[in-house]
Order: sequence, then structure tokens, then C-alpha cells
Amino acid sequence: MESQLTILLPVAAVWLAAGVVADGLPRLRNTRMLRRRTGWLLVLVLSGVALTAAVLGGGLLSAGTDPVDRAAAGLSLAAGPALVATVCSVRRIRRLWAGAGAFASAPATPAPHGLRAAAAHPLVGLPLQVTALATVPALIAAAGTDLGADPGVTGPAITVGALAVIAIGVRHALRHNRFAERAQPAVAGSTRAAGALHV
Repeated sequence: MESQLTILLPVAAVWLAAGVVADGLPRLRNTRMLRRRTGWLLVLVLSGVALTAAVLGGGLLSAGTDPVDRAAAGLSLAAGPALVATVCSVRRIRRLWAGAGAFASAPATPAPHGLRAAAAHPLVGLPLQVTALATVPALIAAAGTDLGADPGVTGPAITVGALAVIAIGVRHALRHNRFAERAQPAVAGSTRAAGALHV
């Protein structure tokens, strides 16, 4: 069990760190800090994808009850969110990093609401945080507690996990909408003086 936990801990730690960094991006008000944190996030996500793929690939190549095989079985729940993070989040993070880099000549520039809205997009942070959440059952199983063994525990655990994912998604959507509304230009009023309506 200890060797299985040793394999899973770095994977879970990288995804958790990526989720925390992604959650803090929209709160950054300086373009230099936004670019730096986006660069960190890109490195963390690519590391998480590489570690997850290495563990899952090692599980496919190993035979029997090797620790890497048990770790890969535990990470199978996180494979889907990690794939979404690879396909959707990495592209958005790279575009956000490039967008913040456009202000490199003026590093003290406040981050525009458009960049902060892009940083708050649900497809940036949600897949990373769901992947981190999906590694928790594998860690619990590696520590010696099997959630699937007791039907009285499995159902509530699945319900709590689903509610957590929904809550995270709603939070990201609301925050993205708030920044997106601020990023839209103000609608100019009519220049014509208000007068009587003639038919």
C-alpha cells in the first residue's frame, strides 16, 4: 500500500496545485503576475498530464498486482477529467499566457477585464479541479480504506462528489459571467434629444 500511495501522491499534489493556481488567476490585477502565474499553471498542467499518462501507461504494461497496476486502477476515474484538461484547458491557458504577454512592454498595466474573464472561464479551472477531486478516491484506497467495499458508503460518497463538481462548475460559470459583463464596452446613449413622438 505504501508504494502505491507513493506513486499516487505526486500525481494528486500536482493536480491540486494546478487547481489552486487556476482558481486564483481571475483575482490577479497585474498583467505581469497574471502572465507569471499562467506560466506556472501551464507547467503544472503539463506535468499532471505527463504523470497521469505515465501511471496509466505503466499500469497497462505491468502484469498482475504490481503497485503501479493498483495505482493505475485507482487513477482510472481521473483519466476522463485529465483528458478534458489536456484537450481544452491547455489550449486556453496558452492563449491566456500569450494574451498577458502582449503587455510585456508595460508590466505594471492592470489586467483588463477581458483577460480576467478568460482566466475565469470554466474550461480553464474546472477540469483541473475535477481531476484533483477524482484522485481523492484513489488516495483513500491506497491508504487502506476501500470506499467501494461498503454499499452504505459508496452511494453517499458518489453523491458528495457529484455535488462538489456541480458546485465548482456553477461557481466558475458565475464568476466568468461577472468578468465577461465588465469586459463588454458600455453602450453609448442616443445623441438625439428626447422629444415628442410623431406618427
